Amino acid sequence: MDIALIILGIVLIIAGIIGCILPVIPGPPLSFIGLLLLHFTSKVDISTTMLIITALLAIVSTVLDYLVPVWGTKKAGGSKWGMRGSALGLLIGLFYSPFSTILGPILGAFIGPFFGAFLGAFLGEILYRNRKKSQSDTAGKKFQKSIKAAFGSFLGLIFGIALKLFVSCFIAAIFIIELIKGLF
Repeated sequence: MDIALIILGIVLIIAGIIGCILPVIPGPPLSFIGLLLLHFTSKVDISTTMLIITALLAIVSTVLDYLVPVWGTKKAGGSKWGMRGSALGLLIGLFYSPFSTILGPILGAFIGPFFGAFLGAFLGEILYRNRKKSQSDTAGKKFQKSIKAAFGSFLGLIFGIALKLFVSCFIAAIFIIELIKGLF
């Protein structure tokens, strides 16, 4: 049973790290569950304090992942249209990336979501600003504001991914250290 828990824990740790980049997979929570499975083996005993700390890190990073892009878009003067466009662009970029033909499937699949998020935020902002009947905004001003909001949304997205990746890698490091200590 221990071997099955260790293997499943390793799979969840890897899925958690992958999930930090893919928005449909909850990265840090999966990594935490992998660590928790290791704790349930007879070979490893992870302290309750460490489990609580890693659980809190997983929860906080997951919540912040949703809030930071919104905050980045708002700080850059963006709208809900830009935020929604960024999320939609990210999802489209996951499944369709024009970069795959140029850079190969692996690198293209990695760059596609980021490009899609930026482009989606930009297009969402353009649509939002063209919908508004503001006499003071020229086409150039609308474009400039849309680019600024798209960068805010994109940077928020990148920060959220980096935070989740840091937490999942931290949990993975604890997993590896505890596994080595338990086996040897």
